[in-house]
Amino acid sequence: MQRSSQQLREDARRIWWAGVQAVQPKQLIPEMVRVEAGILWIADKPIELKQIERIAIVGAGKAGASMTLALEKVLGQQLLQEKNVSGWVNVPADCIEHTRAVTLHAARPAGLNEPTDDGIAGTKEILRIVSELGPNDLCLCLISGGGSALLPAPSAGISLAAKGELTREIAARGGTIEQLNAVRRELSNVKGGGLARACRAGQLTALILSDVLGDDLETIASGPTVERTSTPDLALQVIEELHLEDCPAGQTVAALLRKQAVSGSKPTPSVAQVTNLLIGNNATAVDASGIEAERLGYSHAMISANEPEATAEEVARHLMELSKSMGKPGEPDCLISGGEPTVQLVAASKRGLGGRNQQLALAALAAVDDWHGKALLSGGTDGEDGPTDAAGAFVDEQIVQAAREKGLDATAFLRRNDAYHFFEPLGGLIKTGPTHTNVCDLRVLTNSDCGIRTAE
Repeated sequence: MQRSSQQLREDARRIWWAGVQAVQPKQLIPEMVRVEAGILWIADKPIELKQIERIAIVGAGKAGASMTLALEKVLGQQLLQEKNVSGWVNVPADCIEHTRAVTLHAARPAGLNEPTDDGIAGTKEILRIVSELGPNDLCLCLISGGGSALLPAPSAGISLAAKGELTREIAARGGTIEQLNAVRRELSNVKGGGLARACRAGQLTALILSDVLGDDLETIASGPTVERTSTPDLALQVIEELHLEDCPAGQTVAALLRKQAVSGSKPTPSVAQVTNLLIGNNATAVDASGIEAERLGYSHAMISANEPEATAEEVARHLMELSKSMGKPGEPDCLISGGEPTVQLVAASKRGLGGRNQQLALAALAAVDDWHGKALLSGGTDGEDGPTDAAGAFVDEQIVQAAREKGLDATAFLRRNDAYHFFEPLGGLIKTGPTHTNVCDLRVLTNSDCGIRTAE
């Protein structure tokens, strides 16, 4: 189908946004939770409400506010009052909303995806709430991406500052979320099943929105409700692989982990009956984007990664290689992919500003000379991309032409991780604000088989 550059850009936006909307908790929670005739149904599990004295709602994550609002709506005002529903959910500061029964706590500033003292205070309150529940109570835990930073409870012997330094180093060295959380779990009183062990309710059910490729429940928000055996040796392996002992925090953590490995102590099992339920993931978003692409008249192909991806540059090159056949007879003219690449950061003294989606978009721009008939959008479904106010960026014929006119060298900006300042003057950044969901990244590549060139 013949499409102008402007249409390719707008269609990519619509397709991407359809994916983001499909993983909104207001869509997902009612599909998983309902109340009927005195029964609280969570998935296919019935809970007789007459046997429940109190319901507590706790949790953490970038989607925490929207998950809380959706759950309160499903439970309804009468049940909220009858079961004395209350609770506490840690969220980013720009995600605070008005709720009926649950306190939403600003556990970190907007744009700073690191643990803070406010996060520690909120986590202490969550642990207090669950520890005061009884055998006839029900605890509902809302977990989503970003929960690791929003739910800090450092173990004895490790400071918040040291954890923050180590987290930054792991990210800067291209560590995956699996590697990061393998370390964070061993340094926390709440991660790795710590919240479940603290809970004294008869039943604990976690509703989990996955921002982890492959949906490993131990990795999502570092698994606060997933009972597991401590594995300090795995965390030490990450320290070794990323050469983290060359920084002070890495030395401190390695020493602590070695003590844990020698002691071989095992955590006390949870007294609650624990159920962990996945309510949505990256594949959910990719599927919804595919439906929108079909509605807009595209023949689409879809890919949702189920394991850690390569660097943003490598993923970009692969996508652009696939784009070579797009638009030809019998080939798709829209490619939708989901995942989460890594970024190797240069030294802080040389580093610009950006995020993995902006880096990917810039790498794609640099990999292809002729963008006629192509448009690519890469964005984080949470509306955040690195320490910026953008969700990601897009590239099309107009962006490439504007960059040439301004004399911007994509390769130079790539080398210093400065994609934000490349795209900003070109109007190529995607800015949505918090989307109140989080299922990794979503990329949309649209293509036209036409020879029409427009001067828009």
